[in-house]
Amino acid sequence: MTQTNKNIFYFMMVLAMAGWGASWVNAKVLSSYINEYEMMFLRNFFTIITLAPILVITRKYFYSNTKSLILAFIAAIVMIVYLKFYFLGVKFGTASLGGALVTTLIPINTFILMALFFGKKLQKKDIFALILGMFGVLTILNIWTFSFEQIFTEHNLYFLAASILWPIFTIISSKSTKTSPLVFSFYMYVFMTILLLIFFVEPTKMPYASFDWIFWANILSVAIVSTTFATSIYFIGIEKLGTNEVSSFIFLVPFFAISLSVIFLKEHISYSIIIGTIMTLIAVKILNNIQIFKKKEKIESRT
Repeated sequence: MTQTNKNIFYFMMVLAMAGWGASWVNAKVLSSYINEYEMMFLRNFFTIITLAPILVITRKYFYSNTKSLILAFIAAIVMIVYLKFYFLGVKFGTASLGGALVTTLIPINTFILMALFFGKKLQKKDIFALILGMFGVLTILNIWTFSFEQIFTEHNLYFLAASILWPIFTIISSKSTKTSPLVFSFYMYVFMTILLLIFFVEPTKMPYASFDWIFWANILSVAIVSTTFATSIYFIGIEKLGTNEVSSFIFLVPFFAISLSVIFLKEHISYSIIIGTIMTLIAVKILNNIQIFKKKEKIESRT
């Protein structure tokens, strides 16, 4: 990949991270129209019909093995529970808090789960990073000034649960072999939709009359921009540039979630959220050995 193509792709990655950040704002807006299961159903519907052509264009097609299909079904169950907590957390809390807390906690919780259950060794820097991350999370929650009841509010518990469920989903997905991540995601969305139709959603009874242009703009954004586009760019980036280089872009998600919450939802952002987010992002950088600023020599040698 030439440097010009890399720069174009880097720009696409920034847009993808903006899409992920915007999803928190989208969910907050949608929570006044529909419930969590209806949101999942409509999101999946538009994701499936827009992701299918991408699989054909990128020549991933729809091939999958039995193991991956079983894992996709299990992942679908976990994703339904994750999205339930994600949606309810934003509904009763704020998009800025959710975007800051959950997106920074996910890589930290993933690292902890890998250390506890999969034998990942802890180094001194990792212990330092985990402690720093813990204080960052406590700062985001503003534990220093709130009472016990204020800290463990309903929406905070939803956010904390979501930050644990996503790493579980990630670990399940990583066990899929010989199947493209995009294809795996496609079947997961299909299984999710089937489960939602069987147990949770009756499409004919949804309040379509109340769906105005604001609703449709947000549901299409969360489906096409935040899911189809952002996920596709992210997985293609891993294949083209590698996991370490692409993972550095994750640092932009909390920034976009907070910024867009201020712009579109007029949310007040406290200093505790900003300071705590910075602390947890530094912890994530240390834990995952992410290099945000690469030496000039290395960049030139790649081009």
